[in-house]
Amino acid sequence: MEAKKLMNQIETWRIQSREGLMHQFHIDLPLLVAVLLASSVSAIAIFSASNGNEAFLTSHLVRIGLSVIAMITAAQFSPLFYSRISPWLYGICLVLLIAVFFFGETRNNATRWIDLGISFQPSELLKIAMPLVVARYIASGSIPLNNANIMASLVLVLLPTALIFKQPDLGTSVLIAFSGLVIVFLSGIKKRYLFSAIILFLGCLPFIWKTIHPFQQQRVLTFLDPEKDPLGAGYHIIQSKIAIGSGGLFGKGWLNGTQGQLDFLPERTTDFIFSILAEEFGLIGVLLIILIYLFIVGRGLLIAINSDDLFSRLVASSISLTFFIYVFVNIGMTTGLLPVVGVPLPLISKGGTSSLTLMASLGILMSLQTHKRLIPR
Repeated sequence: MEAKKLMNQIETWRIQSREGLMHQFHIDLPLLVAVLLASSVSAIAIFSASNGNEAFLTSHLVRIGLSVIAMITAAQFSPLFYSRISPWLYGICLVLLIAVFFFGETRNNATRWIDLGISFQPSELLKIAMPLVVARYIASGSIPLNNANIMASLVLVLLPTALIFKQPDLGTSVLIAFSGLVIVFLSGIKKRYLFSAIILFLGCLPFIWKTIHPFQQQRVLTFLDPEKDPLGAGYHIIQSKIAIGSGGLFGKGWLNGTQGQLDFLPERTTDFIFSILAEEFGLIGVLLIILIYLFIVGRGLLIAINSDDLFSRLVASSISLTFFIYVFVNIGMTTGLLPVVGVPLPLISKGGTSSLTLMASLGILMSLQTHKRLIPR
């Protein structure tokens, strides 16, 4: 037994020496480079969107730095650690989501924040907890899922989703639900269950329409016909499409945009920062940014494919595909292909808690990649 342990330790040292310093510190170099490239684009875009406000840029750079630290820190913990803490993290998130209804802060007609010395949105923490807890539950059982496991997984997903939907935060609730449901789907559920779920969802649409708030209904109606109220509800999307269209192939140049620099475009440092990039750097610049995003998604899926255990594969797949959906929803929203739901552009928009949780999720991806060979088979 002692000889076997010694051989395992020697093998571990051999792997670490071969894979280099970055791997020993559990940093996936390709993913880190892509994240730093996106963060550089973010700094350039934020400076322009804030009309050259150096103080605003400085605070944003501090947030980027803290987010990178969060990513590297998250990478240091093993997949086994994340599997063990996932039920506790999920439970804390549920308690905080319930507490929001009693002690939360209301901003812009939505009660999403809670102040525990630092004001933050508990729903952001669930972006980490959801894929971890659902993946742990499914990985602890047998594949394919039986009826009882499917129902239990759905409860894990839909309970916090309903609490977030009630805040109200339609965009975040949909994205968090996706991060959990995609794991259930990847676990090999039968096709008839999938078709039944789609039919049930379509049948519930009239009920969902009646339960969402009037401003959310207005967003959907504006998406269908933004020209109906060009100076009111349709103003955001109209100005966004003007900015994107005016950028042309090569753009107007950094700091030379009109929609952003002349304050025609609202929320240009957050939800509509993609419009700033399209106006100033054109189609070529936008395509380069999309390539960075596709590389991050592709790298995440490659990590999932090469993972040694089911838990790691499910978590990596969920993080990667959810990241893709974030990008897709934001770009679709700013180009008028989807309703406005308040989803920031990952790694580029100004953000607080959202940036930290996103970077931490990418840190978990690094952990799954760099710890995998050290997990006993």
